Amino acid sequence: MTTTLTPQLRAGRREWAGLAVLMIPVLLISIDNTVLGFAIPAISTGLHPTGTQLLWIVDIYALMLAGLLVAMGSLGDRVGRRKLLIIGSVGFGAASLLAAFSTSAEMLILARALLGIFGATLMPSTLSLIRNIFAHDKDRRIAIATWAAMFSGGAALGPIVGGFLLEHFHWSSVFFINLPLIALFIPAAAILLPESRDPNPGRFDPFSIILSMLALAPLVFAIKHSMESGADFLFWLSLSVAIVAGASFVLRQLATPNPMLDVRLFANSVFTSAVVSNLLSIMGLAGFLYFGTQLLQLVLGLSPIDAALVLIPGLITSVAAGYLAVPLIARFEPRVVVPCALALNAVGMGIIAFTSEHSVMGMLLAFLILGIGLGTAEVITNDLILAAVPAHKAGAASAISETAYEFGSVMGTTVLGGLSTFMYGSALQSAIGDKADRAQFDTLGSALEYASGLSGAAGERITEAAVSAFDFGVQWAAGAAVVLVLIAAVLTSFGLKGAGRLLPGAATGAKADR
Repeated sequence: MTTTLTPQLRAGRREWAGLAVLMIPVLLISIDNTVLGFAIPAISTGLHPTGTQLLWIVDIYALMLAGLLVAMGSLGDRVGRRKLLIIGSVGFGAASLLAAFSTSAEMLILARALLGIFGATLMPSTLSLIRNIFAHDKDRRIAIATWAAMFSGGAALGPIVGGFLLEHFHWSSVFFINLPLIALFIPAAAILLPESRDPNPGRFDPFSIILSMLALAPLVFAIKHSMESGADFLFWLSLSVAIVAGASFVLRQLATPNPMLDVRLFANSVFTSAVVSNLLSIMGLAGFLYFGTQLLQLVLGLSPIDAALVLIPGLITSVAAGYLAVPLIARFEPRVVVPCALALNAVGMGIIAFTSEHSVMGMLLAFLILGIGLGTAEVITNDLILAAVPAHKAGAASAISETAYEFGSVMGTTVLGGLSTFMYGSALQSAIGDKADRAQFDTLGSALEYASGLSGAAGERITEAAVSAFDFGVQWAAGAAVVLVLIAAVLTSFGLKGAGRLLPGAATGAKADR
C-alpha cells in the first residue's frame, strides 16, 4: 500500500452558502413525501377516497419520483443541473397549486403525480453538485451529513408541519407551504450555484424511461391490488409486466456503452449494500409515518398539532445523529456502525409491533430511537455510495441513491401501509361481519365518521371495532418493518467488509492506493 497526497481546496463561504441553497429542494421533496401524514384523516372525510385511492394519493408522488430520477439526471447532464433545478421548481410550484385546489380524489392523485414528475427534476442534481462543489473529503462528508439530515429530517418534519397547518387551516394548506420556498430558491440558485454538465453524458434514452416506469408502476399496483383482491389474474399480469420490463431495462443498460443508469455499479458490494440499506430503512420510516400519524390522531385522540409534537424529539435526534456520525465513522468501521444503527431502527419499530396497547409515550420513544438509527445510518451509507465509485460516476451513483430513497418511500407505504390496511379490513370483518366491505369502512377515518352518525351502543361498537382493527393492522405492519430492517442490518454487516473507516489523513487530502 502506498500513500500519495493530492491537494484539496477547503470550501469557502460561497460553497457553504451554495449548500444552504441546495437544501431547499431537498426539503421540498422530503417534506412533500410525508406532509400528507396528518392530512390523511381530513382528506378521508373531505374527498371520500377509497382505501386504495388513499394509498395512491400518498404513493403516486414518490412513485413518479423513483421512476423518473435517473431520466431527469440524464437530462440535467445535458441541459445543465442548475438550469433543470430552476425549471423544475417552477413546475413544482404550479403542481402544488393544483393539489391545493383539488376537489376530488382523482384530481389530487393527478396533482401528486405532477408533483412527482417535477420533483424528479430537482433531486438528481443535489448530490452531484455537492460532489462538484466540495473537493475536500472532510467538507464533502459534512455536506453529505447535511444532505442526509435534511432529507430524513424533512421526511420527519413533513407531518409536524402538516399537523401545525391542519390545526389552523384546511388540509389544502399543506401544499401552499411549497410556494415561499420556491420563491426563495429560484433567485438564490441563479446567484450562488455553479452550472454543471457532464462533458460526455450517456445518450438520452426514452425507451429506457418507459421500461423503468413499466417496472415500477405495475409492481406497486400489483402489491396494492393483492392487498384488496388477493392474487388474482390482474395481480399476476401486473407482476409479470413489472418483471419483464425490469429485466429488459437491465439488459438494455448492460448492452449500452454509455447507459442511462450504470447497473454495473452494483457489482461493488459496498455500493450495493449501502443502497439496499437506504431503501429498506426508508421503507420502515415511510411505513411508520403512514400508520403512525393516523394512530396518534384517530386511535390516541390527539389533535394534529399535539400529534406533531410527539414526533419532534425524533426529528431532533435524527438530525443530531447525522452530524455525530461524521466523527463516529472516523473511529469505527462502517460494517459495525451501520448494522448497529439499523438495529436501533428495529428496536424503535419493535416497540410499536410488540405493544398491545399503544400510548403517546410509546410512540414518542419509538420515533426517538428510530430517528437516532436512521440519522446515523443514512449519512454513512450515502458517503459510502459516493466514495465507492470513480469521480466521473458520481452523477450515476447519486441518481441510484436517490432512486433507492424514493422507491423505499413508495414501498414503505405500499407494502407496510397496504399490509396495515389489509389486516385492518380482515380484523374489522371478523368483528362486524360483511358490512365491513362497505365503502364507509375502507379507511379508519371514514369508519369513525360513519360511527359518529350512529346513536348509542351501535356507534360505540363500530368505533371500538374499527380502532381495535386498525391497531391490529399497525402491529403487523410494524412487525414486518422490524424484519426488513434486520435484513438490512445482516446484509450490511457482510457487504460493508470492504469499506474502511475514515483515516486521519483523509481530512488533509491523503488517499490510499490499494
